[in-house]
Amino acid sequence: MSERKVTTEELLEKAKKPAQDSMKMHPFYKGKIEIVPKCVIRDVNDFAIWYTPGVAEACKEIQKNPEKAFEFTNRANMIGIVTNGTRVLGLGNIGPLAAMPVMEGKALLFKYLGGVDAFPICLDTRDPDEFIRTVKLLQPSFGGINLEDIENPQCFYILDKLRAEATIPVWHDDQQGTAAVTLAALVNALKVVNKKINEAKITMIGIGAANVCITKIMIKAGVDPKKLIVVDSKGILNRKRDDITPAHKEKREFAQITNAENRDGGIEEAMKGQDVVIALSKQGPDTIQKSWVSGMADDAVVMVCANPIPEMWPWDAKEAGARVVATGRSDFPNQVNNSIGFPAIFRGTLDVMATTITDEMCIAAAYELAKCAEDKGLRDDYIMPTMDQWEVFPREAVAVAKKAMEQGVARLKLSEKELFTIAESKIRRARDEVGLLMEKGIIPPYKE
Repeated sequence: MSERKVTTEELLEKAKKPAQDSMKMHPFYKGKIEIVPKCVIRDVNDFAIWYTPGVAEACKEIQKNPEKAFEFTNRANMIGIVTNGTRVLGLGNIGPLAAMPVMEGKALLFKYLGGVDAFPICLDTRDPDEFIRTVKLLQPSFGGINLEDIENPQCFYILDKLRAEATIPVWHDDQQGTAAVTLAALVNALKVVNKKINEAKITMIGIGAANVCITKIMIKAGVDPKKLIVVDSKGILNRKRDDITPAHKEKREFAQITNAENRDGGIEEAMKGQDVVIALSKQGPDTIQKSWVSGMADDAVVMVCANPIPEMWPWDAKEAGARVVATGRSDFPNQVNNSIGFPAIFRGTLDVMATTITDEMCIAAAYELAKCAEDKGLRDDYIMPTMDQWEVFPREAVAVAKKAMEQGVARLKLSEKELFTIAESKIRRARDEVGLLMEKGIIPPYKE
């Protein structure tokens, strides 16, 4: 039975529903996260243990041995989600105050999916050096930092500086998180079409923060840069391009190392004969044309990940000859979604008290994600796990933690069994806690 073509109007109407509910439920709950105790409070006498005078002993112990902060406080499970609101979701530069609902939402996903306590921090600055200095000043409070929604090209500078100078792991989900889940999708899509990653000819449409990091991670994972073609808003990157400013150093580098045949032109020319196209660019549905997909290699893979409307409708890509089609939407098969990546990657990082999150740790997460889907049986319409498959998260966390230990960036050395037990128990606890609070009415049911 053929897939019914859903009209643009139907999809847009469906896309409006979460926004309509959001405007009712955000003010009802007055936000999405809060701080709750995790210690016993048997009676008020316990405050003498948790606060003065008993707390002084814990303070003195940390003063003697700073590493004890990870044992005596929640620092080992607490991260900061830091933004300046300059590149929020599909909203652009809406500022730090308006970015807060997104950061709270991110914190919610960190907790429920990864068992990670995350605190939203919205900084009122567009100065990258002031941003970096502030994050470094916040380090004593956190076990890690998740950078979020920062404009390009400042996001690259901020991430590189903090990875080099911070004493706790710092990563940028829009870069590394997107790269990890996209690599997982690529690995499995290529298995479905029986093509090798080092031989695949891949075209990247768009070269913002996400696609820059995806490209870097793919190359580290074995993609041949000579077989890569990258397209920005002005056309294909090649060695003839003299319009790329020094501020876009990554783009300048890609212009030199990709596109061995020095192909020129726009998206149509960039897709011709290619095995894979990965688009994180302008919303469609007509950013990519059916005829361009028809010009790709046999058994082509098309990832069109703009939200809420992908660069082309998946059924159009299928009709044009694509074998595997992925989008960023949950209502189509093969959703490529950061939410199955970042909670578990930080879970694994924190569980071994890693000092950084390396590209190799992200690649390890990607391959474990791919394996989780493969274990259930790969198909044209199933190449990625989904958020409701919660067993994926502890497996991914273990893969990340093992890679951190292998690379010598982990403070703790634990067995695979210990790592899985820790990750599973923390994630299960977070989910059970929410369920219990809802059951008891402490989180009240929403009523229209």
